[in-house]
Amino acid sequence: MSKTLILLFHPDLTRSRANATLAAAAAKLPGVEIVDMQAAYPQGTDFLKDSEREASRLLSADRIVLQFPVQWYSTPPLLKAWQDAVLTRMFYIAYEQEGRKLEGTPLLIAATAGNVPEAYREGGRNMFPMIELFAPLRATANRCGLGWATPFVLYAADKISTEGLEDAANRYVDALKVWIAATSTPNSEAAA
Repeated sequence: MSKTLILLFHPDLTRSRANATLAAAAAKLPGVEIVDMQAAYPQGTDFLKDSEREASRLLSADRIVLQFPVQWYSTPPLLKAWQDAVLTRMFYIAYEQEGRKLEGTPLLIAATAGNVPEAYREGGRNMFPMIELFAPLRATANRCGLGWATPFVLYAADKISTEGLEDAANRYVDALKVWIAATSTPNSEAAA
């Protein structure tokens, strides 16, 4: 069975409704591993100490999801620190041994945002469409040779009803299933 690695970068998952619900729903899918990165690194990442372990984690996956709440039009600080430590190691320090092996791995962004979709458009309250706010992540994926998929975004995440959140969790699971099927190869399934 192929492996889908979801790296969850929420600053405090115990206080999250949306990200916790999405992650719990995704965890029920076969072959999905979820890592709460804040719980794994409560003091942040240490480049020398943690990047080798994280590189190994990435290399063991057939596909990678970065799940996080959008905070001030960006990713949470731990995700940026993780990128700086792990991807710098893999693509600048140990490219032949690690980075080259990660190339071609599919990447999906799964994000929650506090505002409504209309706020994330040109001329909207937040001025830019969400896809433009994800440009640094897309550029990073491109530089690392990772396959980019259309991001999954849950808007108005802190205002959503319980029923709406359950529906969003089902849509997330459905989106993951479609993406996993689309990024699975006969060889990767046969080798598992």
